[in-house]
Amino acid sequence: MILPLHGVRILDLTNVLAGPFCTYQLALMGAEVIKIEQPGRGDLARHLGADPAAAKAGMGASYVAVNGGKQSVTLDLKHPEGKAILKRLVAGADVLVENFRPGVMARLGLDHETLLKLKPSLIYCSISGFGQDGPLAQRPAYDQIVQGMSGVMSITGDADSAPLRVGYPVSDTVGGLTAAFAIASALFGARQTGDGRYIDVSMLESTLATMGWVVSNHLNAGVDPVPMGNENFTAAPSGTFRTGDGLINISANEDRQYAALCDAIGRPELTTDPRFKDRQDRKRNRAALTRELESALATRDARTWERVLVEAGVPVGRVLGVPEILQSPQLTEREFVQERAAPTGRQRMTRCGFRFADHMPGPATAAPALSAHTAGWLETLGYGPGDIERLKTEKVI
Repeated sequence: MILPLHGVRILDLTNVLAGPFCTYQLALMGAEVIKIEQPGRGDLARHLGADPAAAKAGMGASYVAVNGGKQSVTLDLKHPEGKAILKRLVAGADVLVENFRPGVMARLGLDHETLLKLKPSLIYCSISGFGQDGPLAQRPAYDQIVQGMSGVMSITGDADSAPLRVGYPVSDTVGGLTAAFAIASALFGARQTGDGRYIDVSMLESTLATMGWVVSNHLNAGVDPVPMGNENFTAAPSGTFRTGDGLINISANEDRQYAALCDAIGRPELTTDPRFKDRQDRKRNRAALTRELESALATRDARTWERVLVEAGVPVGRVLGVPEILQSPQLTEREFVQERAAPTGRQRMTRCGFRFADHMPGPATAAPALSAHTAGWLETLGYGPGDIERLKTEKVI
């Protein structure tokens, strides 16, 4: 199958997560992604992850997670010849993505104004913590910094434990998804007009943009969000409940679902209890309702209750760890984890969160070794063996 971004060439000048996650999504959609890395070091993520030996070898688990299907070319962008090579690559590219601190690319002479003159149809995307301008623009931003400043941490946890960091780098990831969406949209526009576009992605703004209900409650209803732990602020009973063995999430958000829940656990009288009779009553008396439900749920384990409640039509799911869900029949049958051969052994990566009716997008190849494709691209650009050796000696590549 020809994937939607087949024929699109992307220069990926990004490091660690937000940028690489963006370009990984585009690679899964068929784009040719050329990862431009610093000679000798490469992406910092190459040296991160839970396997020390792989990290030492420059193929850390953190790097493998979001770099499958890409190519690796090393260039020293501070060297005049490194810049010249990048500009020659830009001439044949459709997109350039970078996540340096604002102003770095301009100091290198590789800013969007310069490169769009070379390639007017180029889509140039800059990803940063706070955007390219504004009073925070020059501050370094890591995921946890953005989580804290965006308000995410303030509503994660409960009254006793908040503020808490979300357990994975959500702001980096959301920033990458936002950039991928913006790039795909800009590519569509460029196909129609021939004009390139500059995209300024802010991780802070990307994160806030995903907090729609919480932000709208403040802006439009004057209600400030508070940490509610595993409770859903929109309904009750909707949250995490203790069973006789294990935790279970129940989201009985509608009256009919609440009635089905009460019947299934053998407590039909809870539907007529004045404290819980309608949606607002249940929200006001959430703690009392939780006590009543957990007293009934204590009679069986989470796995049994999951089966019983699913059969009753109640939205429900056990609380699982990452190993459990990755090994579940649901994900194994849908081949969510993809395995590819690599020089250092097999690499396992996750595909994107959707499938086409006639294709399952996954990484075309394993994550590349540092500089694996440098010589090949230099040959394509017209450099001879002697030139390539000289560039190596001068540490341009």
